[in-house]
Amino acid sequence: MSQEYDIDDLNRRMNGAISVLSTDLNGLRTGRASASLMDPIHVEAYGSRMPLSQVATVNVPESRMITIQVWDRSMVGAVEKAIRESSLGLNPVTEGQLMRIPIPELNEERRQEMVKVGHKYAEQAKISVRHVRRDGMDSLKKMEKDGDLSQDDSRAESETIQKLTDDMISKIDTLLAKKEQEIMQI
Repeated sequence: MSQEYDIDDLNRRMNGAISVLSTDLNGLRTGRASASLMDPIHVEAYGSRMPLSQVATVNVPESRMITIQVWDRSMVGAVEKAIRESSLGLNPVTEGQLMRIPIPELNEERRQEMVKVGHKYAEQAKISVRHVRRDGMDSLKKMEKDGDLSQDDSRAESETIQKLTDDMISKIDTLLAKKEQEIMQI
């Protein structure tokens, strides 16, 4: 075969999307401070977008407070802006290069907002999985067109890719449902 088609590679890439979703969902906390809450935040720094952890130190001194020590004084404004514009709804209090972020008590409205953020993360993961599926299907079509794969084999492999995609979407829905239940629990 001149064109490579690898179901294991597609599986690995789809699992990567689920891994990212899992990390993002772990950042959604149920009213308790956690350093992983800051993981999805990226800061516009030095001409590119960088994870917050690459421009500052994140600590959790108490259960309802996160502190961020920004390393470069010129980055304080960018870090503060990135936190405020994130979908987490947090408001940092800046004291020089140190930011204190109080974690608000979760009321019903805040829980609903967090569930919406979780749904957004899940949709991004589903889109990633669908992109991987499309790449696999495109490879199959090219191989069939080039004569490297028969029509029957192409159809069988397409069904395999679709089944893999359906399994991954199901995993995403399960992860989201579990997190939604955790968030809504009082």
